[in-house]
Amino acid sequence: MRCMNSTNEDVPLIAQKIRERVVNEPNVFQLLVAEELAANLPEREESAGPISREVLQELTGFGVLQPLLDDPEIEEIWINGPQSVFVASQGVSRALSLSVTGEDIRGLVERMLRHTGRRVDVSNPFVDASLPDGSRLHVVIPDITREHWSVNIRKFSTSLRELADLVQAEVLPLQAAHYLRSLVREGKSILISGATQAGKTTLLTALLAAVSDQERIVTVEET
Repeated sequence: MRCMNSTNEDVPLIAQKIRERVVNEPNVFQLLVAEELAANLPEREESAGPISREVLQELTGFGVLQPLLDDPEIEEIWINGPQSVFVASQGVSRALSLSVTGEDIRGLVERMLRHTGRRVDVSNPFVDASLPDGSRLHVVIPDITREHWSVNIRKFSTSLRELADLVQAEVLPLQAAHYLRSLVREGKSILISGATQAGKTTLLTALLAAVSDQERIVTVEET
C-alpha cells in the first residue's frame, strides 16, 4: 500500500466533495444525523428534523446566517459582535435574538472568503468580496474595530433587475423609466446618489440592463 502525503490544498476539495454527497444523498445524510443523535444526544431524537436542517446549513451553506441569506425579504445583514446581529427589510433595520460566538463569526467569514482567494488577518484587517449569489461582503477586524469582528452583507436583488421591474414594483414611474432608458441608449452620463439602502445599486443594475447588447461595459471600482 502506498501512502501519499496530503497538502492543505487537498482539504477544500475533499470538503467540497463531502458537501456534494450530503446534498445529493439525503438518505445517507439523514441516517448519519440519526446515528449521531442516538449515540450522543438521545434526548433530542424527536427533534431530528429541525436538527438535520441546521446541520445541513452548517455543512453546505453559511450556518446560522443561511436562513437570513435565503429570506427574500432581508436586504442586508450586520454582525457587530456575538450578541449584536441586525437585518434590514424594506429599508428598516431591526435587531435579532440570534447569538453567535466569535469563533462562529471567524469560521463563517473564512468559509465566505474561501472561493474568492482573499483573506482577512492582522496584516489585512478589512476585506471586500462577493458571495456566490452576488451579495457583497465587507469584513473588518481588530484593531480597526475595537473588539469584535464586524461583518456586513448586502444581498443581491434577484427580483428587481430591469427598469420594467422597478415600474412594476411601483418604485419608479413609467415616464421616468422611459427617460432613463433613453439616456442610457444615448450614452449620457448619469450620477446616482442617495442614502444607505436608498436603492442605488438596484437602480444601477436596472440601468446596466438597459445598455445595448452591442455595447461593451467597463467598470471602475474603488478597492
